[in-house]
Amino acid sequence: MSAGDKLRNLSPSWVNHPARQTLAFGGAGVAAAIVHYGTLIGLVQGGILAPVPATLCGYLGGGLVSYALNRRHTYRSDRPHREAVWRFVVVAAVGFFLTWAIMGVLVDGWTMPYLPAQFLTTGIVLIWSFLAHRGWTFRQRPEGSATEAARSAPDFSVKGDRGKRSPSD
Repeated sequence: MSAGDKLRNLSPSWVNHPARQTLAFGGAGVAAAIVHYGTLIGLVQGGILAPVPATLCGYLGGGLVSYALNRRHTYRSDRPHREAVWRFVVVAAVGFFLTWAIMGVLVDGWTMPYLPAQFLTTGIVLIWSFLAHRGWTFRQRPEGSATEAARSAPDFSVKGDRGKRSPSD
């Protein structure tokens, strides 16, 4: 049995334990930060973009890595992608604008060097993202929720029929 299989078979109380989620979020964050900072530094040092637009490009790349890793390893969400993706995008959009605003103030307003400014910005956005994803994006749906009931209900639709038919039709 692989290490991944052993982790997937952990008890539900450990899977949703805040300490395990924090560690997994940190690991996913390191991978996302490598993409984010690599893009930022490459674009700035290559003379391609100024620090604020470059960090936003890095944020987008890191966001893709973050979604994939956090959905699978941090929160082990049972939410279908059609529910989780749009929630992730909303949280990421808020993080994107926080990044833009904080970096704009620190780099353009206060003339702070872009890397220390990015470290500070990352810490602030990291806290926002963890709490929002844990409490909303990837939160486990309660047993018996309307979405769960709808998913497990029998489907009496007929191909091409836009409505539902009752079993007596």
